[in-house]
Amino acid sequence: MLIGYARVSTHDQSLDLQRDALNAVGCEKIIVDVASGSEQERSGIDQLREVLRKGDVLVVWRLDRLGRSLKQLITLIEEFESMGVGFRSVTESIDTTSPGGKLFFHIIGALAEFERNIIVERTKAGLSAARARGRLGGRPKKLSKQQQKLVHQLYEAKQLSLKEICEMFGISKTTLYSYIKVRE
Repeated sequence: MLIGYARVSTHDQSLDLQRDALNAVGCEKIIVDVASGSEQERSGIDQLREVLRKGDVLVVWRLDRLGRSLKQLITLIEEFESMGVGFRSVTESIDTTSPGGKLFFHIIGALAEFERNIIVERTKAGLSAARARGRLGGRPKKLSKQQQKLVHQLYEAKQLSLKEICEMFGISKTTLYSYIKVRE
């Protein structure tokens, strides 16, 4: 039986492309996951472990849908192979049910990891360059400087509870403490 696995990182992303591709190759069942590929524990992978049986073939749209690193991919593929389950990637045309497919999987997996590492390096370099130009990045502050000063004064006065201060400004306790910490 062909069993598909589709994954997106957030609920905002669409699974349509992956579902269409998996249905087109004849998957009888599709397990869907909404989780980062770098997460080790994913409910969809746990479902696959329960559903897959000897003789089944796990099908993904692309290698990076199953795992982010070569080590993670190989670990999962070997786990499924030990169960007697084959593996196919639609986009990369990989089919581990043949020796040539296994070799090709390892080569493509290494290239995919290489590409991911290059992206990470470029991102880090871009962030460093932006910091060097004085841009810190990150989420914008919820409160203006004047509001932050008022929050600090209310906190120091101890006339209102933390909950009351947070409700007054529409912030969480964590945010309140981050503003207090900055002023100390």
